[in-house]
Amino acid sequence: MLLASQYHFFSRLSSGSVFAPEFPRIVVILFNWTFGAIVLLAVFQVVLDLGTLLAMLIRHDAVRQPAALRYAIGALAALAAGIGVANATRVPPVRDVAVAVRDLPPAFEGYRIVQLTDLHISRLFTASWATAVTARANAAGADLIVVTGDFIDGSVAMRRNDVAPLAALRAPDGVYAIPGNHEYFFEYRAWMRHLTDMGFRMLPNAHAVIARGTARLVLAGVTDLSAPGVGEAPPSLDLALRGVPEGAPIVLLDHQPRHARAAAARGIALQLSGHTHGGMIVGLDRIVARANAGFVSGRYTLGETTLYVSNGTGLWPGFALRLGVPSEITRFTLHRMK
Repeated sequence: MLLASQYHFFSRLSSGSVFAPEFPRIVVILFNWTFGAIVLLAVFQVVLDLGTLLAMLIRHDAVRQPAALRYAIGALAALAAGIGVANATRVPPVRDVAVAVRDLPPAFEGYRIVQLTDLHISRLFTASWATAVTARANAAGADLIVVTGDFIDGSVAMRRNDVAPLAALRAPDGVYAIPGNHEYFFEYRAWMRHLTDMGFRMLPNAHAVIARGTARLVLAGVTDLSAPGVGEAPPSLDLALRGVPEGAPIVLLDHQPRHARAAAARGIALQLSGHTHGGMIVGLDRIVARANAGFVSGRYTLGETTLYVSNGTGLWPGFALRLGVPSEITRFTLHRMK
């Protein structure tokens, strides 16, 4: 337990960053299992102790906790952590979401967008996992594929081979992306160059126009809120929307969802975000929501704007547990609002 509790310290020693544990994959999995078991055991023990104290107050007498009960919660914590790691490391299924868009041009009726986000390519989510995710995304039959940040945990030199399979992502209207906060932790400009060389069309405070004859759909993107902390350009919706065709519906890519209300005020039709990982564990999601303006997982309606916060395709390898909050590859189908 003492060794497992120092997982993040060992991660920093292995790579210079707590965000990139540079151990063999099986070791990263075991660390996540044992560290997760400690965290869950602590929660279970607090619940058990509070229950015991409540029983003592009601009975006005001492209440003993049987040793077998303590062993049971230890076993439960270990089992739950194992299930959580297995859930986190799977190749996620495709989740379908229909979105109604006001004034959607008829040419874009049924238009499909696949979102990947929070891949966290690392020693946990390796090339084989990225290959499987790429194959599943390509098979989803999207018109457009987007990645809403947190591609990696590690430098270009550390992750070059593991991220390489993502270059095979294909969609008729292209593959677009924005940075997440983790790109700013690891040589941001080097990653932007490398991802562009891989075929991603990056949209840092920029937009692209998708055409169907004379009909237009705008895809806009912004940088991450963490950018100013490392001397990079902060997110600017003004820059991203400068020069967009008048009347064209706008799909916004923003890694963090917390400014969605401001985007809604600008007439954004659909905002796609990630970052929260859906809260990872039922109950913990309520805490994560408080740090993200109340947005943590799934669909939110803000006037005529739809915000969708993905649970994420992967997960940070420093705490890779999912319990009741499944990972996802999300396929959006656009329909004209009736």
